[in-house]
Parts: sequence; structure tokens; C-alpha cells
Amino acid sequence: MISALLKAFGQLGDLRIRRVLWRSVGLALAILVGLAVALWFAVDWLAGLEGWLDVVAELAAGAGAVVLAWLLFPAVLGLTIGLFLEDVAEAVEARHYPELPPARAQPLREAIATGMKFAAVAILVNIAALPLYLMLIWVPPFNLILFYLVNGYLLGREYFEAVALRRLDDRHTRALRRARSAVVLAAGALIAFLMTVPFVNLVAPVVATAFMVHIFEGMRRREP
Repeated sequence: MISALLKAFGQLGDLRIRRVLWRSVGLALAILVGLAVALWFAVDWLAGLEGWLDVVAELAAGAGAVVLAWLLFPAVLGLTIGLFLEDVAEAVEARHYPELPPARAQPLREAIATGMKFAAVAILVNIAALPLYLMLIWVPPFNLILFYLVNGYLLGREYFEAVALRRLDDRHTRALRRARSAVVLAAGALIAFLMTVPFVNLVAPVVATAFMVHIFEGMRRREP
């Protein structure tokens, strides 16, 4: 698993990976600039004030827009990177697994069903974990252990299925994930940790995708 993670970080200099990062950063900045401008105009319109109060309102809107952009940038960057994760997986396969045939085209019905199932699982898991979160919120390190278990399960499942469904159908993906559930959970917990580290969290979705490609290919070669 450490080897897979080092390979994932080591490929950040790959031209195809850098393209994903630059496109994602550009798109995220464009989205945030749009949100900031909309916030500025919304506050200015709602204020409807004249004189020095109008200036105060505009300054407050500007400061609020900057703070909003700063706080939302990692989340928006993560969403935009998500649009290009297929490119990341292809880049990893091209460098490390050139013998692989082209990935399967996932049917739209299967993609929708997978997304709905994951959303339902995420909601149910978080509802089930909520009482424990409330009980352990002030009890370190058990609150951190619970956090990484819950998010490790969800992120491990999400990234594993995103990678595996490129090569296997839904039935075989589920079977492999269940057969190696401990590995998927450990990989997911590691991804959850990366997403909590400042600055590393900006590239965490790219690293997580590359990392999970290596995990998946290692598992696929061991399982009959």
C-alpha cells in the first residue's frame, strides 16, 4: 500500500496529471470568481443604502467574497478534479500498466445506479454513525478513529468503484470489493487522512485516484 501511494505521488509530475491539475485549478477559480461577483452584487443590491453606509456595505461584500473564495477553494477544486479523474486513471495505466486493453465503457444506467447506491450508503452510514459522533466528539482519540473508519469506508468504496468499474462489471466489482474489504477500508482511511492535510488536500483526489488504480490492479492480479 505504501508503494502504491509513493507511485501515486511520484506521478504528479506527469504531463497528463499536470494538465488535470491546471484545468481543475482554472475551472475552480472561474467558479469562485463567479460566486464572489454574484455575492458582491447581491449584498450591494440588498443593502440599497446611500452615502458612507453604501461604501461600508460594498467593502463588507468584497471582504466576504474573498473569505468565501478562500474557504471554498479546496472543496470546489475537489469537485472540478472529479470531472477529470478518468484522465488520471488513464495516465496511471499508460505509465504502469501499458499492457491493459482500453477501459470498458460504463453504461449510463449502471453509472446512475452506482451513484444512487453510493449516495444511499453514505446517508445511511452517516445516520448510523451520528449517535457515536455525538458521544465521542470530546473523547480523543476515539473521535478520530470513528472519523477515519466512517470516511475510510465511504471514500474507499467510492474510489475503488470508480476505478474498478472501468475494468469490471458491477457484479464482479462488488465481489472483489467484498473479498478485499479490509484493504479497501485501509486505503479509504489513508485517502481520508490525505484530505485533512493542508495543501495536500488540494491534490488529494488526483493522488487518491492514482493510488486506487495501483491498489485495484494489485488486487485483481491476486484474486482468481
